[in-house]
Amino acid sequence: MTHQRTTRRPELARFLRAKRARLRPQDVGLPCGDRRRAPGLRRQEVAQLAAVSIDWYIRLEQGRVGIPGAEVLDAIARALLLSPAERRHLHLIGRGEAPMMDAAVPVPVSDSLLALLNGMPLLPAYLTDFRCDILARNAAAAALFGENFGIGEAANSACLIFLDPRTRETQLDWTRIARETVGNLRADFARHREDARLAEVIARLRQESAEFAAWWDDHTVRERSHGVKRIRHPVAGEMTVAYDILATLGDSHQRLFVVTPVDAATERALRALMTDHGRTMTGRPPRATQETAAAPAQARMPG
Repeated sequence: MTHQRTTRRPELARFLRAKRARLRPQDVGLPCGDRRRAPGLRRQEVAQLAAVSIDWYIRLEQGRVGIPGAEVLDAIARALLLSPAERRHLHLIGRGEAPMMDAAVPVPVSDSLLALLNGMPLLPAYLTDFRCDILARNAAAAALFGENFGIGEAANSACLIFLDPRTRETQLDWTRIARETVGNLRADFARHREDARLAEVIARLRQESAEFAAWWDDHTVRERSHGVKRIRHPVAGEMTVAYDILATLGDSHQRLFVVTPVDAATERALRALMTDHGRTMTGRPPRATQETAAAPAQARMPG
C-alpha cells in the first residue's frame, strides 16, 4: 500500500498541473489581470476556487501530502472544471478508489446501440440501466423471453427474477442467478444512493420477496459480468446458455446483456425459436411440432 501511494503522487502532481495549465482566468470567472509568464491558472487561484489552503495545494501539486479527502478532491475537480471521467481519474490517482457517482440523469438509448441490438438476429440481447429497468431488447430476446419482455410488469429484470413465478420456473439455476442479482443491486446502490427509482425497486423487492430481503441484509456484493446457466423453455425445452454483460462507457450507466448458446443442441433450439418468432411476426404459422401444440405462452427469462 505504501508503494502504491508513493507511485501515485507524481502522477497526481502532473495531472493537476496539466489541468491547471489548460484553463484561463475567464474560464472560471476570474479577471484576466496582468500578463502571465506561464499559461493557465495560478496555484493560488485554484486554491481559492477550491477553498483550500494555498500552502496545502502547492504541496499537493508537489506530491508532498498524504491521501487527500474525497470532498477536497471534488472541490478541486470543480475548480478545474474536470469532466466526469477526469473527476474519476483524479480520485483514482489521488485516493486509489473511485468517487461516489453524481445523480444519474436518464439517457435515451442511442441509435447506435439500437442498431447493435437489431444487428444480432440470432443472439438474444437487451439493454438495461443500473436499476435493472429494461430499456430495449431485440427480436431474438422477444423470441426467447416472450413478447411482453421489457414491457409493463416485465420491465425490470430484477423484479422478474424475484416476483414472476414463470421466470423462476424457467431458471434452473435460480438461486445463483438471484443472488448475483442482489449482489449487483447492492454494488449499484453504493454508487447511486440518492437515486429514487433504484430505491423504489429495492424497497419493493424487500417487501415482496423474503429471499431478496434476507440476501440484501447479508450485504453480499457480487458484480457479475459473465456466466453460464440452464433454462427450461416451454417450447424449446432445456438449454444451456452463456450470458455476458457489457457496460457502456460514459454517463448513461447502461449495460448490454447478450445470451449465447453453449452447445450445438442449444444453438439449434435458439435458431428454431428465432425462425418461429419471425414467422409469427410476419403472419405465417410457426412450424408444427409436438411441443408447440401443447406449450403454454412463452416465459420470461432475464439473464
